[in-house]
Amino acid sequence: MAETNFQCGLEAVLAILGGKWKPLIVYHLASGSKRTGHLRRLVTNVSEKMLIQHLKELTDDGVIRRIDFKTVPPHVEYELTAFGLSLASLLAPLCEWGTHHSEEVATIVKKREHAAKLT
Repeated sequence: MAETNFQCGLEAVLAILGGKWKPLIVYHLASGSKRTGHLRRLVTNVSEKMLIQHLKELTDDGVIRRIDFKTVPPHVEYELTAFGLSLASLLAPLCEWGTHHSEEVATIVKKREHAAKLT
């Protein structure tokens, strides 16, 4: 196994939270455990396949835990571990920044979309 040396702590964070949906999943789980269907409604536009894949990866990485109630019909919930809670606490300031700068970011996204159509 190759040794991993992070040049910056942000690289370590991105090794766990890389991707579009993982930060949103962790953010929503910070308020308490959720069933898969509830997460699907909270994390809008995520496909079922991608949500399940990210939940599995976050579970494998020790960020969240999967709780299987072993009932019929199946009842499964996800919650943050202590490791995941420490990570989730860092997302709140990012959310605040995004809320504060949402109009600027929307303008940037529109410019990107327009430029992509031209190429």
